[in-house]
Amino acid sequence: MSVRIRLQRHGKKGKPFYWIVAADARSKRDGRFLEKLGIYNPNTNPATIELNMDSSVRWLHNGAQPSDTARAILSYKGALLKHHLEVGVNKGALTTEQAEAKLQAWIDEKAARINAKKDSLSQDKAEVKAAALKAEKAVNEKRMAAAADAARAAEAEAVVETAVEEAPEVAVEETVVAEAAPEVVAEETVEAAAPEVVAEEPATEAATEEGTTEA
Repeated sequence: MSVRIRLQRHGKKGKPFYWIVAADARSKRDGRFLEKLGIYNPNTNPATIELNMDSSVRWLHNGAQPSDTARAILSYKGALLKHHLEVGVNKGALTTEQAEAKLQAWIDEKAARINAKKDSLSQDKAEVKAAALKAEKAVNEKRMAAAADAARAAEAEAVVETAVEEAPEVAVEETVVAEAAPEVVAEETVEAAAPEVVAEEPATEAATEEGTTEA
């Protein structure tokens, strides 16, 4: 039976994750499998990979052929290197201790690179967050300044409107006072003229009496 190490899709639409499986090469892509070897989640950064190293190497020893993506994952996790070193041990090219030392050195170096990448990503996220906060603060300050300017403008406009509304009232009062003054003068004139009329009446009576005497 030909065995193939490949990915089996799971997860939701748009956010898939995969099982790494050893399956019969004749079975459907997402059908039955012989053994689950690990998982691969590309939705994280860096991608999350969990792999059963010993089972994967055993299937490689038994002739299982990985797909292109599965081969890249096995190489990334060191399964292909371990398989190669064990083949060398079986051929007598190196001892088991030497193979284990080489594998461990490779794993440590790989882990250091992964951690450095994670630290870099964390720093980038922190810088992006700080820049976003700074930009948000600047926007808020502009909004507050605009609101303050609008409030000052509204206050100044209200003062002008109040002054305009009060000005006609003063003018009307002055006009009323000015119009009332002639009436007072007219009344005084009439009162002053009244004695003259009274003074003329005795003169008329005296003239009448003189005319009667002459007759």
